[in-house]
Amino acid sequence: MPGTAAAPFVFDNSYAKLPDRFYARLDPSPVRAPRLIKLNRQLAEELGLDPTVLAQQAVVEAFAGNQVPPGADPLAMAYAGHQFGNFSPQLGDGRAILLGEVLDRSGQRRDIHLKGSGRTPFSRGGDGRSPLGPALREYIISEAMAALGVPTTRSLAVVATGEPVMREAMEPGGVLTRVATSHIRVGTFQFFAARQDEEALRLLADHVIARHYPAAAKAEFPYLAMLEAVIARQAALIAQWMGLGFIHGVMNTDNMTVSGETIDYGPCAFMDWYNPETVYSSIDRQGRYAYGNQPSIGHWNLVCLTQAMLPLLNSDEEAAVAIAQSAINQYPGLYQQAWLGVMRAKLGLNTAAEGDQALIEDLLARMAANQADWTLTFRYLAAVVDADVATNRTPRDLFIDPTSFDEWAVTWRLRLAEEPATTAEQARLIESVNPLYTPRNHLVQEALAAANLDDLEPFENLIAVLNNPFTEQPGQERYAIPPEPDQIVQATFCGT
Repeated sequence: MPGTAAAPFVFDNSYAKLPDRFYARLDPSPVRAPRLIKLNRQLAEELGLDPTVLAQQAVVEAFAGNQVPPGADPLAMAYAGHQFGNFSPQLGDGRAILLGEVLDRSGQRRDIHLKGSGRTPFSRGGDGRSPLGPALREYIISEAMAALGVPTTRSLAVVATGEPVMREAMEPGGVLTRVATSHIRVGTFQFFAARQDEEALRLLADHVIARHYPAAAKAEFPYLAMLEAVIARQAALIAQWMGLGFIHGVMNTDNMTVSGETIDYGPCAFMDWYNPETVYSSIDRQGRYAYGNQPSIGHWNLVCLTQAMLPLLNSDEEAAVAIAQSAINQYPGLYQQAWLGVMRAKLGLNTAAEGDQALIEDLLARMAANQADWTLTFRYLAAVVDADVATNRTPRDLFIDPTSFDEWAVTWRLRLAEEPATTAEQARLIESVNPLYTPRNHLVQEALAAANLDDLEPFENLIAVLNNPFTEQPGQERYAIPPEPDQIVQATFCGT
């Protein structure tokens, strides 16, 4: 059994006060030889924690699951979920433990969560562990997403366990300490709906309102207000993913938070050249979660949430369905509005005009036909707008047929001329929303391969660059360029 550690966390747990059927209480499973690989000092300070204390071995033992910090109330959360469209009535934290909750410097409640911490009652035959590589991968991509301004879970620490994990081959084991505003998922609501446990649904919704949507408590119909707020947040989140060329890879309902944060960075990736059918996940053989399908899958997942919440919307089933349909019908318009806002800014546009969607879609079609790099095409637009931008590259250099870009740019320039901003202001807008650096697959893979051999320099260098994705960093050019043919990563994998 794990011992008790003197740790700097000041826990203020709320989820653990819900009834026992919401979770299984248990301690993490100890590991052989925990070693701190990475500590997120900036995040630690945001949480009101002392990074120097966190790096001490006694706390590293807590990050590994060998010791339970005072005030923690460890539990594995119960939830259900649709996985690739197939419903599983019981999933739950099969390799994770929620240690407890802390209040950060702004007073926001944040979960402290161990991923890879051993078997739980929800493991379904799994070993409950994580290889070190996927833990480091989640660190890289979740922190990159945070730097890009995307709502996301965060990574506080990665610990090597000193124990091997068997996947396709033996790999070093690791535990990730994940931080989130909560780990409540669409699948959490589905878990209780499948059991027709209306009391639990109501308790869960009340908890979500108190934690994430306090304004809903003052609405005439609080549960409907909560549902509409979740729909709006998810629409905005997926629009941000699309603007960055991010592919989640496994958009099951148990991987969709009601808080609107991106969660579970398993087989995810950022596109290099644009193709809406791009799939990187090794387990997505039918392309269900391809880049271009993400908006509609978000809608599908929210329909599942809406169905789970029907008993809370009205005691009369027919009335509840009508209310639910009205709420979910808002999603397409909310998503389209959010996506247009994201894409307009990527083109340097501050205002809305009738032809903007056609202008955007024309560019995307030309990018797909010319295998143009997603990230750099948009970033290089700044140099087209303003000759003072210090670069000798333009988007036309990324097109197989450069005249295809030139033709589109004629219409784009006319649209820019309608804007009240100066060309310098337009260029600054383009560079402020279009990163130069994203966690390109070949760079992530390079860092993970080196880390498995105890060489953390590529990992640290990549993290340092991604912490400042919108500003050109002299000497770091290799982090911006697309992969060479022999560097292309064809598939990404889940660490389960």
